[in-house]
Amino acid sequence: MGHVIGKDLYRQLGRRLDQAPVRTPWTPVFRQLVEALYEPAEAALVIRLPYRPSTLERIARMTGEPEQRLRPMLEGLCAKGLVLDIWNGARYLYMVSPLVIGFFEFTMMRTGPELPLARWAELFERYMFKEKAFLAANFGDGQRVSVMRALPHEQTLGDHVEILDYEKASALVEDQSEFALGLCSCRHEKHHLGREPCRTPMETCTSMGSGAQFLIRNGFAHPIDKAQMRDILARSRDMGLTLSTDNVRQGAGFICHCCGCCCNLLRGIRETGYPGILVTSSFEAQVDSSRCQGCGLCAQACPIQAIWMEPANDPARPAKKIARIGSFCLGCGVCALRCPTGALKLHERQQQVVHPEDSFERVILQALERDTLNTLLFDNPASRTQAFMRGLVGGFLRLSPVKRALLGDTLRSRFLSALRRLAGPVENLCVTPTVTAAKDRER
Repeated sequence: MGHVIGKDLYRQLGRRLDQAPVRTPWTPVFRQLVEALYEPAEAALVIRLPYRPSTLERIARMTGEPEQRLRPMLEGLCAKGLVLDIWNGARYLYMVSPLVIGFFEFTMMRTGPELPLARWAELFERYMFKEKAFLAANFGDGQRVSVMRALPHEQTLGDHVEILDYEKASALVEDQSEFALGLCSCRHEKHHLGREPCRTPMETCTSMGSGAQFLIRNGFAHPIDKAQMRDILARSRDMGLTLSTDNVRQGAGFICHCCGCCCNLLRGIRETGYPGILVTSSFEAQVDSSRCQGCGLCAQACPIQAIWMEPANDPARPAKKIARIGSFCLGCGVCALRCPTGALKLHERQQQVVHPEDSFERVILQALERDTLNTLLFDNPASRTQAFMRGLVGGFLRLSPVKRALLGDTLRSRFLSALRRLAGPVENLCVTPTVTAAKDRER
């Protein structure tokens, strides 16, 4: 790997990480962050890894490194959360962790006196919120496809409102048999930034299925059973936490229990106004003005400050106020949990919310919005042929009319279906399209 180390290693790593479906624009703080997280040999290997999840054998062919040398390095990167190892039922596939959901969460889920957690927390805070480039790159152009979506609290739905299983936290839990509990990365980060302690327990990050397996296997979480998972959901309801999960309809691998004071997603919406940071549920809160007493508890509870109180213009009660809901509502139902009169309920949105069918669709649409789909299609960093195709196809896909057409209602389904026919197996945390010739993978 000497030919890689001899150049500006971390700048190359930055370019490599920026080609994920979650963009990581290069800034002075991002350099400090990757230098703090990746040893030089680790960075040199990550630069050379394929953009799609791949077997150890394929990585060995691409990099020219023997498997016995690669395996411990990849396992060490997995233990740090910088690479994901995904079990597909027969063998492990390895993929480079994006920033979110990825090495931010896994880094801040780690513990140990020897870890520079305060330094890591400071760098993540500065990169994601002080420099502004990260959120702008991913959501500043109106991008709508995010990694996560809000889940409604089922108890807050209005009468006769139908809800599908994929929007029920309870149904997601009942559909799984393996669960894990770990530190909330956002709360842990705020702890090491010296923020005021949150009333929510630090251990609230819950995962399911293969997501739980990954976290347990690499020491980021410990196993819990279904009864404990149900108890955590009930506690989050009682505490008025916002529930969120994978932005997919099939194969959701986690449920987050978010508070307005710590959650970076909710903070991002409040501070930037980018609504795509957390995709809404299919519901929105509505106020029954005849039942609203103007107590303001809903406005205090809303995690994105989308509710405010204004005069009710009631001649009989001049001081009375009434709740008003802004143009953007997550549809989480936290406000309705706090309403003592039942004046707030969730109802179906007039405008349909499109949630991707599975992680394949989500990653494809994310990458298309953020101009990185070409790297998933032609994923060998060492191939000159594929580098040419990445440039050619990437230029075509970046054309505004092309992108709008492929993301639009008319062509989106056909486009995804065509890619799916060319794709390999779909994994829970990734996409594995195999659209290039096998010979070119080793060029």
